[in-house]
Order: sequence, then C-alpha cells, then structure tokens
Amino acid sequence: MTVDKNVLGGALIPCSLGPMTGFFRDGHCRTCEEDFGSHTVCAEMTEAFLRFSAERGNNLITPNPHWGFPGLKPGDRWCLCAARWKEAYNAGCAPPVVLRATHQRALEIVTLDQLQEHAAP
Repeated sequence: MTVDKNVLGGALIPCSLGPMTGFFRDGHCRTCEEDFGSHTVCAEMTEAFLRFSAERGNNLITPNPHWGFPGLKPGDRWCLCAARWKEAYNAGCAPPVVLRATHQRALEIVTLDQLQEHAAP
C-alpha cells in the first residue's frame, strides 16, 4: 500500500471529517482514475468562493439530504476539484488552501507557487 503524499512531499493529512469530504468521503483529498474532477485541493470555504462556485453551476451552499450533503458555509474545509480552484484563482477569488491536506496530484493542474500564494495559516 502506498502512502498518499501532499504537495509539500509529506504524508497527506485529513482535510475535513465534519463535513465529511473527499471523492471517497473519507475526509482526505485523495483521487483515482474514476475521479475525473481531481478532488485534490483542500480549501477553506469563503463567501466569495461559494458564490463563485454557485454562479458556475456547482452550488455548495444548499444542503442535499438525499446525498448526505449538509451544505457548506465559510470556514468549512472541502476537497475541491483542482480545475475549479484554478478557475477561481484566475478570477481572483481562490479560497485558502491547506497545503498538508492537498494531494500532490493537484500539481498536475495548478502550481505549488499558486497554492502557496493562498496557503491557509
């Protein structure tokens, strides 16, 4: 079994267990071939990003009980698709990133410099 690595080269830590996040809903921003969105960026939600995402058709605010999704609010951590984070970065509203919880595969889409520029404290 291989250990998932973060963008800094260390072991990947959990992004969020409440709300439970990740492609596998195990709290980690891990990915696989079936994860076409590459849910690899652990981000802290902001009001600006949540609005940005909703305007692009991905409403992360409204709960969806059918899928066990509680809806997100500013301050929540969530595994984002790397391309959506990059889109928000290019639009000037990228949310802060938890580098130790962001999978190294995110670097296939965004640069480490971009992620570090928005590193969460």
